[in-house]
Amino acid sequence: MEGKEEDVRLGANKFSERQPIGTSAQTDKDYKEPPPAPLFEPGELSSWSFYRAGIAEFIATFLFLYISVLTVMGVVKSPTKCGTVGIQGIAWAFGGMIFALVYCTAGISGGHINPAVTFGLLLARKLSLTRAVFYMVMQCLGAICGAGVVKGFMGKNEFNTLGGGANSVAHGYTKGSGLGAEIIGTFVLVYTVFSATDAKRSARDSHVPILAPLPIGFAVFLVHLATIPITGTGINPARSLGAAIIYNKDHAWNDHWIFWVGPFIGAALAAVYHQIVIRAIPFKSKS
Repeated sequence: MEGKEEDVRLGANKFSERQPIGTSAQTDKDYKEPPPAPLFEPGELSSWSFYRAGIAEFIATFLFLYISVLTVMGVVKSPTKCGTVGIQGIAWAFGGMIFALVYCTAGISGGHINPAVTFGLLLARKLSLTRAVFYMVMQCLGAICGAGVVKGFMGKNEFNTLGGGANSVAHGYTKGSGLGAEIIGTFVLVYTVFSATDAKRSARDSHVPILAPLPIGFAVFLVHLATIPITGTGINPARSLGAAIIYNKDHAWNDHWIFWVGPFIGAALAAVYHQIVIRAIPFKSKS
């Protein structure tokens, strides 16, 4: 029995998930500050839970791109917006999928599904650099495959004609406007992630972790409503990269840097704001 217990201790449970998304609330009301994740954790590479989490991020981002890009294609294809779900429907597709996928993958990988979210959590020391890089790679691969399946279903000509769901700055807006929209939009998302999964609130309010996917998905929905007319709404570098690679036209690459720089700046600002302002608020138990 001792040997079996040792195997369990050294197995998948050795490297517990540090991501706060979807974790169960603390059973006691005494808040304990979780230790920061080490910058490098080579031992993760020998843990099955590490690769399982990466697979979950790949599948989640694959499904996210498949549903969201297919919805965009349906709206663009219709000759009249009245005959489609319109911008509101696109926003619901993005937000609803994030809600569902965060709920499904939270207990496996933390439910990031977005390199900007992963980057923000890395800066807040919620996960190691090793895990963060692995997540980002798997997210991007999943996004490429998801957009690729949509292209396979629709056919190359129709997919390219409809724009492939690729992000770009709309006519009438400057690159600076597009960058600002991506920064603020990603700030809203990552700030919501931090607030919805804050360990202090988890210790005080047992319902917070259960409801965490809902405000996160709703934040994605609201940001899309606001910024679809400006950039098509990126706020997720993997989503933008996957669509750009599969579409692969100059139109998709001209402004592509905005959909990496903007989200990463927004995520960094949200992480700094959370650590300096929100985490400074004293913990008060309701008990």
